[in-house]
Amino acid sequence: MKLGLDRRTGLNRFLTSWKSPEDPGAGEYSFKLDVNGSPQLFLSMGSKWIWRTGPWNGLGFVGVPEMLTTFIFDIRFWNTGDEVSMEFTLVNSSTFSSIKLGSDGLYQRYTLDERNHQLVAIRSAARDPCDNYGRCGLNSNCDVYTGAGFECTCLAGFEPKSQRDWSLRDGSGGCVRIQGTNTCRSGEGFIKIAGVKPPDASTARVNESLNLEGCKKECLNDCNCRACTSADVSTGGSGCLSWYGDLMDIRTLAQGGQDLFVRVDAIILGKGRQCKTLFNMSSKATRLKHYSKAKEIDENGENSELQFFDLSIVIAATNNFSFTNKLGRGGFGTVYKGLLSNGQEIAVKRLSRNSGQGVEEFKNEVTLIAKLQHKNLVKLLSCCIEEEEKMLIYEYLPNKSFDYFIFDETKRSMLTWRKRFEIIIGIARGILYLHQDSRLRIIHRDLKASNILLDIDMIPKISDFGMARLFGKNQVEGSTNRVVGTYGYMSPEYAMEGLFSIKSDVYSFGVLLLEIITGRRNSTYYHDSPSFNLVGCVWSLWREGKALDIVDPSLEKSNHANEVLRCIQIGLLCVQESAIDRPTMLTIIFMLGNNSTLPLPNQPAFVMKTCHNGANSFNVVVNSINEVTITMDAR
Repeated sequence: MKLGLDRRTGLNRFLTSWKSPEDPGAGEYSFKLDVNGSPQLFLSMGSKWIWRTGPWNGLGFVGVPEMLTTFIFDIRFWNTGDEVSMEFTLVNSSTFSSIKLGSDGLYQRYTLDERNHQLVAIRSAARDPCDNYGRCGLNSNCDVYTGAGFECTCLAGFEPKSQRDWSLRDGSGGCVRIQGTNTCRSGEGFIKIAGVKPPDASTARVNESLNLEGCKKECLNDCNCRACTSADVSTGGSGCLSWYGDLMDIRTLAQGGQDLFVRVDAIILGKGRQCKTLFNMSSKATRLKHYSKAKEIDENGENSELQFFDLSIVIAATNNFSFTNKLGRGGFGTVYKGLLSNGQEIAVKRLSRNSGQGVEEFKNEVTLIAKLQHKNLVKLLSCCIEEEEKMLIYEYLPNKSFDYFIFDETKRSMLTWRKRFEIIIGIARGILYLHQDSRLRIIHRDLKASNILLDIDMIPKISDFGMARLFGKNQVEGSTNRVVGTYGYMSPEYAMEGLFSIKSDVYSFGVLLLEIITGRRNSTYYHDSPSFNLVGCVWSLWREGKALDIVDPSLEKSNHANEVLRCIQIGLLCVQESAIDRPTMLTIIFMLGNNSTLPLPNQPAFVMKTCHNGANSFNVVVNSINEVTITMDAR
């Protein structure tokens, strides 16, 4: 199938809907290739645009990332003096596929599932709110993955046109340049927005002769230029798209997307300077020293333009790291609350200067979490590397960490079963995103109650990615000689052999699930059952049919007994000794949301322990290894 314009004859090929399911006359919806600016496909109702693909970037249409991985079609695109068109060709001529534009405006592509002899929709337009054209108005970005409850955010240097509308979750009015800012030859520059569908390209200027740096330079030479990006990314980045007015219909994509460079004034640029310009020291030797430290953060150069805060901004925000601003202390440093000059609250994780540990974890956390966006992951805003300081700047979450509530007898009484179940689901979804749904596959390796933060609505957010490891999509496990983590949450294969996988995270989730239900730490010593930790106690009571006996007394068990028992069984499935027996996070979420029959768990690992003279150190017996114990300090 071919869509597009033949410039020689004027023939324009496009799809039109029927008037109704019974009337094949031309309806009001159309799907066609727009040839203005940088060509892109769009779905419209009359003259109103409903959805667009974004421009062609040499690999595919930016807003349709599945084009890059399709195995059904060969997609070709032409933009010459004779024609602007695209053509879908089936790779396998025996495959059946069709496109339907319904009378209701629903655009879908189908292919035949030969096993079930059914047509399966493999693509549809407007799959989430941000697919709707202009959802957040002008000069904004639409992002359904922020977890903030509202998908619209103004671009750097802009503010909502109507604060009242935005407070009511209506972003259609868009954003306007912040009053008093100057982006015309006053030291301005660019802020990068990564992984987005660029603005409506029908008004963009195209210059195929420039590379990205030339594109930026040309944009800065014209005070009316507002943003730019590469026109073709198939060879690493060539050509130039630039916009000279308001920016419409930008959205963050779950995968794929392009880097968009938005012009900002010197003040905004100073608050979020890019790594390569951060260290403006007087001495050349000092500049090189600090530049090399910044470069260590991403040896592959993938985050070479990660935005940084000046040390002076962080010092001012935290009142010079005042004791009254201290939120807590972790293994590698202290966390402070901060307040930026624009009123935004932040949390600053400051690496201890004298810590030989933590440098690798710091590098790891920056390079991983900066690329992740999900409702149930804490959001990294920026970082600071200056002088001897290394700091991470996060969104501030007012309800602290989950252990602050669940292990406090008074505070955990505020957590009803329904709220605990919502927290369980949120944590599970965050882990599933790490394991399967993000552009990366990440094993966290340190999931525990203190690494689950709670926002103002008690929505859980996974934090602390210092121990995390990045996997390839086809990689399922790894190994290390440096076993790091927290007693009570570590799977047996990781603690004993240094083997980690998505199933080691599943083990930690299972421990956390049982802690949420009982309100007790897994590593706590039980006087009524001195041979067992929490996992052992739950396993013993479950086998006796008395699992509800260990449920937090503050919960009304009678109202939710079946659901609580089901969650206990899921927790025990997660902590089974053999990693292969444990379910995946996708299966866990299915089990949590359905009433299907659950398999019976096998005996967990790490169920036996003894206590030495009342001290908090334990011998952990792994059932699969006869007469072998390891000892570690409880943390």
